[in-house]
This record gives sequence, C-alpha cells and structure tokens, in this order.
Amino acid sequence: MEYALLGAIVLPILGAVAAGLSPASRAPRLAVLIILLTVALAAFGGIGALPRGGIRFGTLPWLGFPLGATDFFGVQLDPLSLVMLLVVVVGGFFVVLYSTEYLSPRNRDHPTENGSNSYYFWLLLFVGAMAGVALSPNLLQLFIFWELTTVCSWALISHTQEPRALKAGFKALIMTHIGGMAFLVAIVLLCISVGSVEFSALSVVGPGRATLLFILFLIAAWAKAAQVPFHTWLPDAMTAPTPISCYLHAAAMVKAGVYLMTRLVLANADLPPTGALVAVIAAMVTMAAVVFLFFFQDELKRLLALSTIAHLSYILLGAALGVLGSGVAYRGAVLHIVAHGSAKGLMFLCAGAIAYATGRRRISEMGGLASKMPVVAVCFIVGMLGVVGVPPFGTFWSKFQIITGAFGLPGSLGPFVGAFLLLESMVVFGWLLYVTHKVFFGDAPPTVEGAADPPWQMTGSLLAMAIAVVAAPLAAWSLVNQLW
Repeated sequence: MEYALLGAIVLPILGAVAAGLSPASRAPRLAVLIILLTVALAAFGGIGALPRGGIRFGTLPWLGFPLGATDFFGVQLDPLSLVMLLVVVVGGFFVVLYSTEYLSPRNRDHPTENGSNSYYFWLLLFVGAMAGVALSPNLLQLFIFWELTTVCSWALISHTQEPRALKAGFKALIMTHIGGMAFLVAIVLLCISVGSVEFSALSVVGPGRATLLFILFLIAAWAKAAQVPFHTWLPDAMTAPTPISCYLHAAAMVKAGVYLMTRLVLANADLPPTGALVAVIAAMVTMAAVVFLFFFQDELKRLLALSTIAHLSYILLGAALGVLGSGVAYRGAVLHIVAHGSAKGLMFLCAGAIAYATGRRRISEMGGLASKMPVVAVCFIVGMLGVVGVPPFGTFWSKFQIITGAFGLPGSLGPFVGAFLLLESMVVFGWLLYVTHKVFFGDAPPTVEGAADPPWQMTGSLLAMAIAVVAAPLAAWSLVNQLW
C-alpha cells in the first residue's frame, strides 16, 4: 500500500507527459482517467498505509549528515499528510473534469477551439507536485516539489498568453520564488547547525537559531500563501482560466505554504514563542488589509482571491497559536485546510460557470442569475455559507476551534485575537451576503442575457463539491483529532 502512495505522485507526473504528447482532442479524456486513478491510489494507499507511516527509499549519506541515518527520500504518511493528500487529489479530479467542458468554444469568457494538451500537461504535473509536497518525509524533498509547484503555477497562470496573463504569471513566479529562496537559506542553515533536513531538526538547535529558522520558513509560507507583503500576486493571478484559479486557491500552491507551517509546528512542539508572535501579528495585519480591499473590488474572482488570502491567514494564525500552547487552535488550522478548500473551490467553479455562460466577471454587470442558473446559484450560496462559517457548513467547525483556542490562551493576547477574528467573521459574512444577493437576485441586466446552467461536466463538479462542503470537514475530523 505504501507503493500506492508513491503511485499517487508518479502517476500524474507520467500522465502529464502522456497528455502533453497526445493529440489535443484526446488529452481531456486521458487527463480524467489519470486523475481518477490517482484518487484511487491515494485513497487505497492512504487508508492502508496510515498505520505503518509510509516507505523510505534511501538515506542521504552523500550529504555527509551526522544524522544521515534518519534523513531519507521516500513517502511519509500520517494524519496531516493524508489530509493534505486527499485535498490535493480529490480537488484535482473535480478541476480536471470541470476543465474538459470549460476549455471549449462554448465558453464565452475563454473560448478554446482545439483543446489544449499543454494545459493538461501542466495541470497533471501540478497535481503530482502537490502530492509530493503532502507526502515528503523531510524538508529537502518538500523543497524540490515546492519549487515544481512554482513553475507549474507560472505556466498555468500564463496559459492564455495574453499580455495581462503573462505579466501575472511572471509576477507570481518572482514573488513566490522569493519565498523559495528563504526556504533554501533555512535548509542550508539547518544543515550547518545540526546536519539534518528532518522536519523535527528545529528542536535540536538553540532558541535563537530556531527562531531565525522559523521566521525564514514563515517568509517562505507568506510568499506562497500570498500574505502581506506578498499579497498582490494572487489577485493578479485571476487572469488564469477559472479551473486553475480554483486549484491555486482551494487545493494547491497557496496551501503548500500553510502546510509547511503546520508540518513544522507538529514536528517541533517546543519552538520559541517569538516566531509564533510574529506569525500571529502578520496574520492579523493581512486579514485587516484584504478585508479592507473587499469593499473596492468589483471583479468576482479577485474578490474571492482576497477572501482566500484571509483564510490562509486563519490557518497560519491557528498554527502559530499551537506554538503558544493551544492544541485546539492547531487542530482547527489543519481542519481549515479541508473546510476552506471545499467551500472556496466551489465558489471559484461557480464564478467560472457564470463567466462561461455570460462572458462577464464584474459584479456590477451581474444580477438576477438565480432564475437563469439555479444550480449555480444554489451551489454558490452553499459555498458562501461554507466560507463564512455558518453551521453546519465547512469552516464553522475549523473557525470555532481556532477562535476557541485563542480565547483559551492565558494573558490578554488570546482574547484580543479571538475578538479580532469574531469581528472579521461578521464583516466578511455581511459583505459576501451582499455580493451574493447582487449577483443572483434582483433584476437581470442585459449583460447576462442567455445565461443558463453549464453542461454536466461542470454542473456535476459543482454538485459534488457542494456535498463536500458539508461532508469533507466531518470526514477529516477523526484524522485531525489525532494530531495534537
């Protein structure tokens, strides 16, 4: 079963090559088959191999590590990596299926005449790279897949080859690579300090060096997760086809940054609090900044991108509260990866369906779509309720744990953070409720004339993800509770 996990990494990478070399007309069907087999391998290997912890293929004696016997390449499986793996591959399946119709001449926003095998090459490679991030047993292997996701995101954001898309792709590449450089420096310093690239190696360096390394890894996470001051690349990346926007925001790329921090906190329970305080302050600053920008954003996908940045701040904040002693907040942060991924992925795919049917992206050009696109309207509302945390939908459970963990901390910091999160939740709920009403209710303007629910490939993905908004966090609950 451990080799099934390896297959979940290797198969989409090999499938990417096959899709890239196949005729453009066959690439969509081949991509669906590959990603379906990847989901099967991940589920089979994850459920069966979890008690045994994965497989090791070899140590790294050629680096001359004193602790070389414990540093290895291979796959590592525990509840945290299984949660991330299933988010990556299941989300990838819905995105690939959705793309088979989205990339068509019927799309009024991104008409495509002959399919695109290069699109499926980069998308499947992206899935394989994210599976590699989830299953990496040490920092060095994670860094290799981490950088591969950077390249894949650059190619997919730039897919349309329009000047705006090329600029956005290049900006994403540069800004996220800054984080990659911080990641690399941290690995080098860790090797110099203790001769190891194990996740747990931060526990055996001095407090001062541990704080420095934690902040370097935090900078890497900030860049990947588009936190202030790296927050501008993610809204610009919305020039990408909507399935790519969904995968970037809901399952991949940005989630790699928060996964890194949850992994480090889990492996190093005695980290110094200074780095955690920096993470808490940065998360709150980012939330305040992007929520302020909500009120000036007219493009639906860019608004959803800003919302994603705030939710990634929730995860980073919850992980940091774990360092400060709150296991409840840490478990909430991990659960939020699943809850936010399903809800926000659904909202992005709904936004793509609207653009597919109308050719419009601006909120001011929409209205009355519930009567024309009832399935999309219901799914968008479900996603919105999941994102803002209305029970029993997705993020209610994860937000509840993070906020409860904050209030449970001793001193004045915890109640202040908890009150801030409650205020942020109320403001975001009000604004997203307003946007939902503006898009789907009231009179329909001429700009949405002829709109209708999309074909079954897209509608089926929407309905399945709507179910996941409720079911996925409940399914992940037992895994998350094993973490702390």
